[in-house]
This record gives sequence, C-alpha cells and structure tokens, in this order.
Amino acid sequence: MSFKITIKILGVLAFIRLLMIPNTSSMTIGILLQAVLFGSVILYALFFSKFSRRMHKVICIGFLVPLSLVGFLAIYGNSSNATFDEDVVIVLGAGVVGERVTTPLARRLGRAIYYFERNPNAYIIVCGGLGNTATITEAEAMARYLYARGIPRERILQEELSTSTLENLTFAQEILSEHFNGEFTAVVISNDFHMFRAISIARRVGIDANHLGAPTPTRLLAENYLRESVAVVHFWVFGVN
Repeated sequence: MSFKITIKILGVLAFIRLLMIPNTSSMTIGILLQAVLFGSVILYALFFSKFSRRMHKVICIGFLVPLSLVGFLAIYGNSSNATFDEDVVIVLGAGVVGERVTTPLARRLGRAIYYFERNPNAYIIVCGGLGNTATITEAEAMARYLYARGIPRERILQEELSTSTLENLTFAQEILSEHFNGEFTAVVISNDFHMFRAISIARRVGIDANHLGAPTPTRLLAENYLRESVAVVHFWVFGVN
C-alpha cells in the first residue's frame, strides 16, 4: 500500500472520528485538540498532492512528535512497579457528580481495591475537595465507594481540601507524614494517561512513590491523552503551578 493511499484511508478514518466527537456546549481542551488533530489529517489527505516532498517530511514529523509523547504516556501509565507491600495507596481524585463517582474515578478506585486485596495491611488515602458538580467532597464519595465494596473504614484516610493534582499530593503528604510519624512507602493510583505527570509531581512534593495505573474508558482515550500531552509539556517547561 502506497503512502498516499495510507494517508487517504487515515483521512477517512479521521473524518469518521471527527463526527463521533461529542456535540457539547462545554468545549474542553481535549475535545478541541481532537478536532484540530483529526481536522488536520483530513486536510492533509485532501491536499496531499499539493505539498512538496520537503513539506511532507515536515508534516510527518509534526504528527510523529505528539504521537510519540502519547505513546510514551500510554506505555508508562499501563506499566506498574507496585510491590504490594507499600504502607499506603494514594488515590487521586477525578470528579464526582452529586454523590456519584465518575467512570474514570471508579476505575481508579477499582485499582485501589485490587491492591488492597493483595495487601490488606495498607492504608488507602483518597484525595479531592468539593467540585463544581458535587454535593459532597471527592474524598467522601470515594471513601463511601470503597467502604461499600468491603474496604474497612479504619483503613481509609481522607484528604478533602485539594482542587488539583499538586494539591492532592501536597496535602496527602502532610496527612501521611503525621499519620506515619515521618517516613512511609506509597503507591500512587491514577488513570493511565495521567500516571507519568502524577508521579513526577509526587516526587516534587517529597513522595518517592511507586505507581499503579487504572485503565481509561475507551471513549475518553483520545480526549484525555491529547489533553495530558499538553499538560506534560507545560509541566516540563513551567514546572508545577
């Protein structure tokens, strides 16, 4: 199959995927990046013959760089170095609607349960304050979810003030340092796309943690990985803010 035919096929697939992007009045960065990416592939396919050989190389590099970053985040997030003898599991918040945890957050909590079944001596700290769509804090909703699925209440710690990953980990570090009288070993749980930046921030705030990624719902993969790629570049350039 020639390169030109391959690009045309990708253009058709990109057009189909563009039609599948949710029609919502709340335009998130992830949705916007999807539209830009798939729209660019469509335009490249339509005007393929108009570009010089040199421009084809430039365009291909332009696509490969962000795709390589996405690939790196996926590989990192879907690997794990948890030893299952850590003192505590740190579950980062990911949104609550009313009192109900969202699907990505349920995936994180499912990983925490999976971990606890293998290390029932561990504590689980759930992180997250009161969000715009919630009637209780993320931490409280997460604690209720875990308790309803058999995790003892006395093994659950709650951090209920944070509004970002940085605050999740900063405030959790303060609570855990007091709880364990200083040093402790930890494993951080977040969705796969978010895992690399979460661990990088954890190290910045003094938590040398292992990681255990939770799978992202398929329908949210493109949006979350594209948005996270921008967040990682911002983190590399400007650091934690």
